[in-house]
Amino acid sequence: MSSLSHTDSDGKAKMVDVGAKRVTSRSAVASVEVVLNDDAYSAARENRSAKGDVLAAAKLAGIMAAKKTSDLIPLCHPLPLDVVEISFSFDDSAKTIKIRSSVSCQARTGAEMEALTACSVSALTIYDMLKAIQKNIVITNLVLLKKSGGRSGEYCRENS
Repeated sequence: MSSLSHTDSDGKAKMVDVGAKRVTSRSAVASVEVVLNDDAYSAARENRSAKGDVLAAAKLAGIMAAKKTSDLIPLCHPLPLDVVEISFSFDDSAKTIKIRSSVSCQARTGAEMEALTACSVSALTIYDMLKAIQKNIVITNLVLLKKSGGRSGEYCRENS
């Protein structure tokens, strides 16, 4: 018998049966950082990218991605998301945009993957919007900051 939830007794991938689990409130918060050079950072901060509003595009992309997580990540269950929030903060000294996503729903399984996917796709959208200015953009520090709900209960990353 396998001790991993996503593998069968032969070690093959399988989808976890969550049908018997109770529907409970679930939430997750994740973050990621996009490191830019002076020109790309200024273009994003001052909303002067040739492709348009970088943060507006990244926000919409992140929300859409969270809603489509089960289409992107094998074995993820589709979740009826109640809300997806994406926020951005600028660090002028490090030339970094920090993206934070917050996801909540009423479901049988957690929303961690949706929060992480929202951050990832938001960051990739910033990359796409600014790649004409900077080819070597760095996306780093994708982390789950918090989660609540479900059998495993609360999780809070230190210094989140």
